[in-house]
Amino acid sequence: MPSQQLSVFDMFKVGVGPSSSHTMGPWRAAQRFLRELPPPGPAGVARVAVRLYGSLAKTGRGHGTDIAVQLGLSGLDPETIDVGSIGPRIQEIADARQIVLQGRFAVPFDPQTDLQFHGEPLPFHPNGITFVAELRDGAQSEATYYSVGGGFVVAEQEPPAPEADPFPCPVDTAGQLLAHCRERRCSVSEVVLRNETSRRSDAEVRAGVARLRDAMIASVHRGCRTDGVLPGGLGVRRRACRMAEKLLGEPAGPDSAQWIAAIRRSAGGFPAVIDWVSCFALAVNEENAAFGRVVTAPTNGSAGVIPAVLLYGLLYCDFSDDAAFHFLLTASQVGCLFKKGATISAALGGCQAEIGVSSAMAAAGLAEALGGSPEQAAMAAEIAMEHHLGMTCDPIGGLVQIPCIERNAFGAVKAITAARMALGRDPSDARVSLDAVIRTMWETARDMNDKYKETSEGGLALYIPVNVIEC
Repeated sequence: MPSQQLSVFDMFKVGVGPSSSHTMGPWRAAQRFLRELPPPGPAGVARVAVRLYGSLAKTGRGHGTDIAVQLGLSGLDPETIDVGSIGPRIQEIADARQIVLQGRFAVPFDPQTDLQFHGEPLPFHPNGITFVAELRDGAQSEATYYSVGGGFVVAEQEPPAPEADPFPCPVDTAGQLLAHCRERRCSVSEVVLRNETSRRSDAEVRAGVARLRDAMIASVHRGCRTDGVLPGGLGVRRRACRMAEKLLGEPAGPDSAQWIAAIRRSAGGFPAVIDWVSCFALAVNEENAAFGRVVTAPTNGSAGVIPAVLLYGLLYCDFSDDAAFHFLLTASQVGCLFKKGATISAALGGCQAEIGVSSAMAAAGLAEALGGSPEQAAMAAEIAMEHHLGMTCDPIGGLVQIPCIERNAFGAVKAITAARMALGRDPSDARVSLDAVIRTMWETARDMNDKYKETSEGGLALYIPVNVIEC
């Protein structure tokens, strides 16, 4: 079977919170549905309805699935939308009881009746969504899509995409990756770069990764400047802003580069380092929970881990721009291994598939950026995932807030610990391979009770009264 060719730009995508599978995926599915309508396309639609199934229905309101679908149908894009306009746009649709498809074609749409929530999942995947368009000629067009994690969307019974020219270094397993590294006497990131430059120029790859890096840092900076209470009804107070101000002794200014320089000057011992890493992770996921712009890494719910470890490298390990580049390339490759060999969807695998994978990605990237061998980078990823195995996804009220935000801080600290441990060990001493832990994660996911897979029907989600949740 040919290798599934995933890019760094597949694993890292700029978008809007709070969830890659429940927000970004349905948003992209709505856009795709309109593009794939038969002629005359959206201009021929008289009315549209949406049915959400399984996990999308059970935690959809808390994850903003209903909001994302309306924005996607309206022709807005998660990469470019002014996030401050989201609330007013959704209110306008509700008040008018109509939606303007692709921003051009107004049709009746009542969110109370035309957005339907069905708790039973469709057979293929827990995150199913069906769009139904009544056409002006009396016909009906219907399509079902699945949001399979990390913002990836597949259509029901979708034929395989045409095979592109294979990567020069095809990678489906960690064993294959390490074999390429040994054969070429190169690092993990150099294998990734070799593959990426078979699709686009070296300059384009570096510019694209730099944009992702800057977007990650910007999400940290915004989170550390924004106070208040997160939406959704749980009354969760944002902490990163107050935490950053206490650590630095002053509010975060409007310029992120000056703010980072101030943090570097403030130094501080081990407690300060841990506090800042935690603060960075909290900041991103508070932004994510408030429908802010973040980078899916590999999901929105786990978007804070990699930026926190990246800033740890920049601030405390003297990362150069080149080191940050190699960090992100290596991290993306590990994410690809988990997507191919297991899952990055919490609805399929629990939180081990999100926080666990992001921690493994960050650990591998850090190990390489600090001079580790490919074997040590793989060992770092294995160590990080080994200590997330079995983690459930049990968001209270279906909101990506409790315990999700704090889990990002723990995932970041675990990643740093895993990288440091791997750098201090001889890879020949390893008894568990990265491929073995990926297989184990997938077996654990399949054995896990469905109520612990992003349904809010088990775990911590049971300990908050339902009537608290107002979305």
